[in-house]
Amino acid sequence: MEKEYVQKYAELYHHHWWWRAREEIIVDTLRRTFGPNRSLKILDVGCGDGLFFDRLSSFGTVEGVEPEAEAVSAENPHRSKIHLCGLEEFSPQTPFDLVLLLDVLEHLENPAEYLQLALSKLAPGGKALITVPAFQSLWTTHDDLNHHRTRYSKCCFHKLADAAGMVIEEQRYLFHWVFFAKLLVRAKEAVLGSKPQPPGIPAAPINTVLRGTTIGEYKVARRLNLPFGGSLMVVGRKA
Repeated sequence: MEKEYVQKYAELYHHHWWWRAREEIIVDTLRRTFGPNRSLKILDVGCGDGLFFDRLSSFGTVEGVEPEAEAVSAENPHRSKIHLCGLEEFSPQTPFDLVLLLDVLEHLENPAEYLQLALSKLAPGGKALITVPAFQSLWTTHDDLNHHRTRYSKCCFHKLADAAGMVIEEQRYLFHWVFFAKLLVRAKEAVLGSKPQPPGIPAAPINTVLRGTTIGEYKVARRLNLPFGGSLMVVGRKA
């Protein structure tokens, strides 16, 4: 991730419709997956500045792993819960009930090996929740900016899960309307060219409408499990 993007990330996370919608979708998924259980031991891999910790804390105790020290602010109230190291160097005393990999695997040269390592941190019966960008055909300069290596279809992720020893329990595309918006952006970039630019936050009324539309779309499409979207979410466990 570019330095300029890292510096803007907290503002984007707290205000941009995409991050706000993704958080609500993940929280809803955790409620459905774990029911009334609020005593989970949670690991957020690639947690950055722990911006999701407050919401996750309603499900139990939260720790994070973040290899990039510059992504974690010194004044962060969750600083003591964030381990500044790679997942390979992280040796917890007890395993976790939930491991989150939110838009992490698309950055890695060996995602199957990394996913297998993340799964090894799970307690018996524990779950992993993963999000990744969907469909290589949606590649734009935004992927270049974020140093992505690939985007995933369900079929591609199944192969990755098999290689990592993961049993998929739920797999669905998210951000369905974004799929068509991304196709338009890709076509525009192919014709006109474009340099990678960090995203901005739309004007407040537009931002509110996009957030509400995306969450509403999810609530309807969750029952349909549509075969396209801008992101892919997977819930699974160790084989």
